Amino acid sequence: MEKLTIYEAPEQSPGYLLWRVSMHWRSKIEETLKVFDLTHPQFVVLATTGWLTKNNERVAQIDISRSAGLDPNTTSQVLRGLEAKKLIKRVRSLNERSKSPLLTPGGFEKLTLALPAVEQADTLFFDALNAQESCKLIKIFQALLSIK
Repeated sequence: MEKLTIYEAPEQSPGYLLWRVSMHWRSKIEETLKVFDLTHPQFVVLATTGWLTKNNERVAQIDISRSAGLDPNTTSQVLRGLEAKKLIKRVRSLNERSKSPLLTPGGFEKLTLALPAVEQADTLFFDALNAQESCKLIKIFQALLSIK
């Protein structure tokens, strides 16, 4: 019988391990966000919108999509959901073809509560690493994200 993979076991595959770790991490984040009535994609879009508009700058939905690493259709759907929850308002831009999402006061308040909770969940999750390992992991993630 031919060998299906170059690995002797799934635990030797970096892709498999990344998948497993990311799913484990995401379940911890989703558990944290339930208290705030937010899904993980909603939180990511809310936080990204808050970050990109923190200086009262207008951004397009595509800017949020790119920054969050989500496809434009998903970003649009998530923004509609956040708008229905009155956490985001979308203001027509000058060219009338696109909308500029902004946090509402309720969205800002929700983000100021949810963000520290998510950061705490991250801290607890990555606490298994020492400071040197954590810095190295961040550099590895940055290097992987730079691949085109």
